[in-house]
Amino acid sequence: MKSSICRIMMMCLVAMTIMVVQANAAVEVNNRTDISISVFIPCAAGGAGEVVDLSGPLHALISFTVNANNASGYFHFQPQGITGTGETTGLKYQATGITQQSFSSSLQNGQANFTFVNFRIIGQGPGNNYPVHETMHFTINADGTLTVSFDNLTVDCK
Repeated sequence: MKSSICRIMMMCLVAMTIMVVQANAAVEVNNRTDISISVFIPCAAGGAGEVVDLSGPLHALISFTVNANNASGYFHFQPQGITGTGETTGLKYQATGITQQSFSSSLQNGQANFTFVNFRIIGQGPGNNYPVHETMHFTINADGTLTVSFDNLTVDCK
């Protein structure tokens, strides 16, 4: 559910940005921001699960290009030293991996493509790693027909 909310928020952000950015413009954000987030890891604490409080720097690269015929963009988020502690066990965790999204849309006929992929929370010791991998893609033709759609989501406790 959290993934779906994030996707909806990103699509709204994209739509708002496209409306504001002038033709032939490119927008790029490349920064590091400290974040703080709590994530429930269902396989931690011997299978009982626990909340892990994570914090640290997140690298964000966001780019948009809009011209007379096309709008496209790319989102790249990468933890750089994000660590945390389990509230129940006190075990140490770290966030790894990259979350990426890309989109393109024709400003002439409305055809669009969107792709999204993953993140991982790695725990101390065996049995409490939480890799989430999602590859989602859809293509919409100019007439609004959804022609390609797949969403492959795997969430493991390892």
